[in-house]
Parts: sequence; C-alpha cells; structure tokens
Amino acid sequence: MVSLTPLQHRVDPGADLDRVEATLREAATTEDDFLTEVASHLIPAGGKRLRPAFVIAAALSLDPMGDKAESLTDEMVRGGVAVELVHLGSLYHDDVMDEAETRRGIEAVNHRWGNLTAILAGDFLLAKASELAASLGTEVAELLAATIGHLCEGQVRELQLIYDTNRSEEQYLQAISGKTAALYATSCRIGGIVSGADRPVIDQLTEFGHAYGMAFQVVDDILDLIATDEELGKPSGNDLREGVYTLPVIRMIASGDPITELLGQQLNEKTRDQARAAVVEGTEIASSVVTAQTFVDKALAALDGLPATPGVEGMRDAATNLLSTLERYID
Repeated sequence: MVSLTPLQHRVDPGADLDRVEATLREAATTEDDFLTEVASHLIPAGGKRLRPAFVIAAALSLDPMGDKAESLTDEMVRGGVAVELVHLGSLYHDDVMDEAETRRGIEAVNHRWGNLTAILAGDFLLAKASELAASLGTEVAELLAATIGHLCEGQVRELQLIYDTNRSEEQYLQAISGKTAALYATSCRIGGIVSGADRPVIDQLTEFGHAYGMAFQVVDDILDLIATDEELGKPSGNDLREGVYTLPVIRMIASGDPITELLGQQLNEKTRDQARAAVVEGTEIASSVVTAQTFVDKALAALDGLPATPGVEGMRDAATNLLSTLERYID
C-alpha cells in the first residue's frame, strides 16, 4: 500500500507518531474520569494523524538532516497535537449534526453518550487545542483560533445547502476550503512558524497545505460514493443520504441526469443505493478525479524552489500518492 504520510523519509515515522500519540492522550486527560473517557474515545480507534505529520514535515522542510530522530522537537509535537485536537473536536460536532452511529469503525460519541455530552467533549478538545497553541506563542494561538472560525464557516456554508439540488461547484469548493483545507494549511503554517522559517517559506508551506487539503476532501468525497462501509469506517453514501451533495453529484445534477428526481430529500437505504449506483456509473467520478489532480498539481507547484530535504520530499510524495487511494476502484 502506498503511504500517505509525509514522514516517510524519516528514520522512524512510527516513533514520531508515538510521541504525537502520547501527547494527544495526555492533552485529552482531565481530573474527571468520565470526561477523559469521552474525550479520548476516538484516539485509540486510529486515524492517519496526517495533520500532525504535516506539521512535522513542514517544520523540517529546510533541515537537510530532517530524517534524524533527534530533529523532532517538543514544539513540533505540540503543534501537531494542537491541530489534531481541532480535528477530533470537529469530528465530535460533525457526528452530532449527521446523527452518526459509527466513526472509525466504533460507536460514535454522540450515539453512545448523547448529543449534549458529545458537544461538550468536542468543545473541551478545542479548548485543549487552544491551550497548546498558546504555549507556542501568540502567532500560533491567533492562527489556530482563526482556523477554528474557518472550519465553522465552512460547515455553516454546507448546512445552508442541505438537500439543495442547485448547489454549485463554487459553493462546494468554498465549503471544503473552510471545513478541510484550512486546517491542512494551518498545519503546514504552524510547522513553518515553529521552525523559524522565513515568511516566504511559511507562505509556500501554507499554500501547499491548502491545495493538498482541497485535493484530500475531493478524494474523500469520491470515496464516500465508491468505497464500502468497512473500508470507510462509517456508512458509505452518507453524504447523499443526508443531502450533502458533493462534486460528482453536483456535476451529475448539472448534466440533467434523472438522478435529480431522487434528490432534494432524505433518502432511505434503497434510494441511496440507487443514487450511488447512478453516480458511479456516470462520468462524473472520473471528472472529479481530474479536479483532485489539479489541486495536487497546485500543491506540488507550491513546493518549487524549496530544497530537496526529507521534509519537503515527504510532503511531495504524500501529495503525489493521494490519488492512489482511488486506484482500486477506478480503471
């Protein structure tokens, strides 16, 4: 399997992520045993930890010895954990809005403990993220606060267009820029900041992260339509069922396909499967892959002029390999 981590040029990426994991668990621990249990619920369930990995890779982008274990600093780890806590907190809130039953192959927090507990635990994780960001300085704290705002704005844009068959590509791209790409951009920017890189380099890293995040979300939305429940760790086709029309569906609607007759309302399992089949059999999946590739190309272009360090090469490989997750489904 092709690796998506940008740490693949490090001597021991597993050890790097073990440090992230230990700090993540520590951050989610409080004197209240119940809150600790709820806040830590998704941590052992896995996740690729891509966002903290990008913080580390970006921080090492100018270090020719960035493959060595000793080049990983506590500041890089704390920055990585801060963005991962934001991601986890957003998942808690997303699952409440989606009335999700599972996440990462286990029972979702809201389904197990209820919406109120899930919302408060998500808020707690965001607060811990802010606390870690503050330990890295005013600039990182302000950046993370602004990013949380962007995530909320992106999610609100999406909520405003639930079941709306007139949702445009532009509206879709604006929403994913806020709800996904913003956090990847921030991950890379934090890496640049904690490493003491010059502003032009920090801006390049930020541009890479945003373009990568756009590609990542387009790919994720494609997978929601073509992968299985087991592969996703959550119900497939859920966006269709809940009225969140992503790029392939938007393009199929625009083409005048009869699928539109099924949409504009909540789907049951049967009608969801009918709609999924129509999208998969059309040409819109392939055209959406092309769009994802365009964002990958933008990400790679953002790294032009940076030295071929282990960090930069890892970021470059991670972007190049992103579309490989679709290869088993698409000829």
